[in-house]
Amino acid sequence: MFDAEKTAEQCAQWIRDFFEENGKGCNAVLGISGGKDSSVAAAVCVKALGKDRVIGVLMPAGEQADIDMSHLLCEHLGIRNYTVNVGAAIEAVKSAVPFELSKQSVINLPPRIRMATVYAVSQSMNGRVVNTCNLSEDWVGYSTRYGDSVGDFSPLSHLTVQEVKAIGRVLGLPEALIEKTPSDGLCGLTDEDNLGFTYAVLDRYIRTGEIDDPETKELIDRKHRANAFKLKLMPGFDPGIEVAADD
Repeated sequence: MFDAEKTAEQCAQWIRDFFEENGKGCNAVLGISGGKDSSVAAAVCVKALGKDRVIGVLMPAGEQADIDMSHLLCEHLGIRNYTVNVGAAIEAVKSAVPFELSKQSVINLPPRIRMATVYAVSQSMNGRVVNTCNLSEDWVGYSTRYGDSVGDFSPLSHLTVQEVKAIGRVLGLPEALIEKTPSDGLCGLTDEDNLGFTYAVLDRYIRTGEIDDPETKELIDRKHRANAFKLKLMPGFDPGIEVAADD
């Protein structure tokens, strides 16, 4: 049985330990979408470090219909936040490329520009960037490489969607943020529309190995195999040349 309260405490302590070793006194900086993952990641960072050391970055691409949810989170937690409209940057890159970008390139460009923006804010604010991906999304490769898949530390990457939601509840987040219909914010579809199965089905399969529909099992397994490279360090050629150790 998943113990959300205990896990939230352990996660907060893990964050404190990370900062003690990798940036004592630094701030946690993250992109705020108003969805469950960035909301819970921000909340657990506030629990670990205090609200004065957590900075949210809101990054609409032009107009964002649900940006009020991002503001709701920042107000609820009382964290400092900055709004950086990345719409012009996205369009500038698209227009600068001397050929028509593929559909997938166009879809993945915004999260990559957003992550570059978060790192720019973080580096200027004595920060460490929070990765907000969860285990369920990572399992099937539902993230953008060098976009939302990166960060300096990842508090949620070993927690399923259902577990992330449970932690959000014990941390007292508004239900509207926890249960906001997950959407990629890129192509107008929900996460579950894109994936072809629900997070509830996926989470059950991840944790128990149980699944009712063989076709859904094959789809999940296929996505997991195809996207496993996203979770690995970049491979590098090793010519076998010895490196002299420092004295």
